Amino acid sequence: MRLLVTGAAGFIGSTYVRRLLGGAYGDPGDVRITALDKLTYAGNPANLADVHDHPGLTFVQGDICDSALLADLLPGHDAVVNFAAESHVDRSIAGADDFVRTNVLGTQALLSAARAARVPRFVHISTDEVYGSIETGSWTEDCALLANSPYAASKAGADILARSYARTYGMDVSVTRCSNNYGPHQYPEKLIPLFVTNLMEGGQVPLYGDGLCVRDWLHVDDHCRGIQLVLEKGRPGEAYNIGGGEELTNLDLTHRLLRECGAGPERIAHVPDRLGHDRRYSVDDSRIRELGYAPRVPFAEGLARTVDWYRDNPQWWKPLRHEPTAA
Repeated sequence: MRLLVTGAAGFIGSTYVRRLLGGAYGDPGDVRITALDKLTYAGNPANLADVHDHPGLTFVQGDICDSALLADLLPGHDAVVNFAAESHVDRSIAGADDFVRTNVLGTQALLSAARAARVPRFVHISTDEVYGSIETGSWTEDCALLANSPYAASKAGADILARSYARTYGMDVSVTRCSNNYGPHQYPEKLIPLFVTNLMEGGQVPLYGDGLCVRDWLHVDDHCRGIQLVLEKGRPGEAYNIGGGEELTNLDLTHRLLRECGAGPERIAHVPDRLGHDRRYSVDDSRIRELGYAPRVPFAEGLARTVDWYRDNPQWWKPLRHEPTAA
């Protein structure tokens, strides 16, 4: 099987590539991956170092908005797995242009090119943030998309485009919507790596508002296994929620991170809340469980391993934290 994996040098995309080529989903056999990444600030070739010389990997630096490049790359591939995205809410609040360009126009360009090349399968990776905020209960895939941030709105637009290509053109397209990911190789602007690396450098952790926003936490390895199940078994035109089953307030998570790093509550710096901050996310992942999915990484274990990884790999994150573009 030949796969085009976009956003392949990012946090989740690179994990998927490493796990697939490493045999985590069974013998990779004749799997061949074209790894496409623009290498913006969050795309890091070091994330693919473990498989850099793998005979099944071909890396291409490029933009999913580049229609000529896509027209050249896509013929002969059996599937597209689209991770490419601008994904940080704070950056989208500061300026939404790049989010609309990559997440909406880039997804449309990729869908159009895949259709022209008659690629048989397309999996689009999205987020639970497209649903907005939910006070009680959990979202199913049939809930309305009520995105509240420019990031989430751009992802919702991409989801609807993916659905339209399935319904209008009969393409075999599936969408996955994950809860908050964590794990090694995550760019240190996101909550867990930001707080961990701040603590490791003797700083404080900036906790938004009262800290009582609730998120469901999903280890990146579980997320990628879910994506592979959808690639192999997902129904055309369907969306699949992928959850971790670990809902925590940001304040609870912060205290867990403080304990993991041997720090006290005096290291918390309460900062003004994010604009339009969603209060709670929660997904019903019954549909993907029908495909055989269940999260395997217990949160306490996954969090401890993640903190250990950042402790053991300062050469990976220190240059990123001190770049002018780092959050």
